[in-house]
Amino acid sequence: MKNAVLILLMLLCGLAQGLPLQGQTVAGDLPRQGKTVLLETTMGNIRIVLYDDTPLHRDNFLKLVDEHYYDSLLFHRVIRGFMIQTGAPDSRHAEPGAFLGLRDKDYTLEAEIRLPQHFHKRGAVAAAREGDRTNPERRSSGGQFYIVWGTTQSTLALERMSQKLDSLSHGTMSFSEEMIDYYRKVGGSPHLDGQYTVFGEVVEGLDVVDKIQQVFTDDYNRPVDDVRIIRATVDGRASR
Repeated sequence: MKNAVLILLMLLCGLAQGLPLQGQTVAGDLPRQGKTVLLETTMGNIRIVLYDDTPLHRDNFLKLVDEHYYDSLLFHRVIRGFMIQTGAPDSRHAEPGAFLGLRDKDYTLEAEIRLPQHFHKRGAVAAAREGDRTNPERRSSGGQFYIVWGTTQSTLALERMSQKLDSLSHGTMSFSEEMIDYYRKVGGSPHLDGQYTVFGEVVEGLDVVDKIQQVFTDDYNRPVDDVRIIRATVDGRASR
């Protein structure tokens, strides 16, 4: 895919390091129902649950896991205080220092944006995509996804973002009180809400996400020392 499939760097303005993690699960929330997938990485294990009300993304993700698509792929884009991204097939056998992320699956998925049910809280799993200029329907990448780290936000900043989202969506989307409370106390990336499909969340291993988002990166936000998914498996089901 083109550069636009990567998270837009302009969205990073003003982001700072988030608060230290306490515990492994996403604080202040209970695990949601759905299939769970284990990502065994070179820095530890991350377990995510996939939402049942984003069935296109859920089923595509499970299909790719069963096909071993994510095995040996790198976290090719890591931005401290923001997110970690993986799923680019050109990362599997990449040379050191190579710019990654332009390749992807040869299909996209219809957006399944479920706000305020699913938002960009710390630990959220969401699909990357091309930008609005070439992708006004906000269709998702077929393979690339990111896990949110983010920062805490002030009430005033959240109210302004909510008002902007309400205006851009013609009154169909805004921040709930639960979202505002979560972003204030725990953190996330609320500026992405309404723009990208959130289809799961981390239920174990958020401390591993924390470690990954702190690694040293090059000018392209690629970790200097590779961080790799060793294998991805669906819990309770043998991968073919």
